[in-house]
Amino acid sequence: MSRELRVISNSPRPRQQKPEWLKIRLGDPANQNHVLKLIEGLNLHTVCQEARCPNIFECWSDRTATFMLGGDICTRHCGFCAVGKGEPGSLDQDEPRHVAEAVRQLNLAHTVITSVNRDDLPDGGAAHWAETVRQVRALNPECKVEVLIPDFNGDEDALKTVLDAQPDVLNHNTETIARLYRRVRPDADYQQSLTVLRRAAERRDREGRGMLTKSGIMVGLGETFAEVVELMKDLRAASCDIMTIGQYLQPHARRLPVERYVTPEEFARWRELGMEMGFHHVESSPLTRSSYHARQQAESEPRQTENKPQIYADARG
Repeated sequence: MSRELRVISNSPRPRQQKPEWLKIRLGDPANQNHVLKLIEGLNLHTVCQEARCPNIFECWSDRTATFMLGGDICTRHCGFCAVGKGEPGSLDQDEPRHVAEAVRQLNLAHTVITSVNRDDLPDGGAAHWAETVRQVRALNPECKVEVLIPDFNGDEDALKTVLDAQPDVLNHNTETIARLYRRVRPDADYQQSLTVLRRAAERRDREGRGMLTKSGIMVGLGETFAEVVELMKDLRAASCDIMTIGQYLQPHARRLPVERYVTPEEFARWRELGMEMGFHHVESSPLTRSSYHARQQAESEPRQTENKPQIYADARG
């Protein structure tokens, strides 16, 4: 049995019917077609397509997209992700310039760039990342750049390479709670992901820069409400500024099943707790994804509150 298949549940279970609150907006097909033609014309990939994001119609109608570097084949075997697995091809050296051109044509004020994992490369693709940020900045000097990076296997030099390009937002997703990592992210490590965020924040603070750090998770994979609260506390301890929480949706039959659909009330409660903990912003709703409303998240005014430890005790109860 292949490594990929080992992380997938083979036990038969009926597909749960999606609740009413997970209905999506279709948006304007004219703008969607414009973005699609632009992406195809520049030979780019988007996480919107590859990860089968439920917000693709809304975002493309607003002429926005999340660009995905390094091709469309990932070297890791996450149990939730629709992106293809296997041995990637060589990097497209024109990709940084093409991403910059797409940002210009879409006239973006805030762009989000992510990538597949490229564990086959010595630096995990970090130099390619940095060049893309530089090219976007050169062609779009007013555009804010958010990078949603992999963990680079904990390589400090690779993280430094990306940070040297001075992104405005450094995002690295923890994806799920620590207990579920072996099933959900078998090639990753929970503490290593927290270390990526902490190192980025420490450098930001040393240099006195305005960069924000960010992380996101999916729920509905078997975690409890209290376990999510504990993860939020871990992120704040790592100086994470922005957090996103969204409902996991099974992209196809060979990916992990949905354990439950989390109610909008629970998402609202997590947001409330997160703001009490001191996050700059918490985006928490069933259809939230890492780059959903990314510009609004980064530009929102942080709410100044005092930490209230008794809230955490209430959440465990």
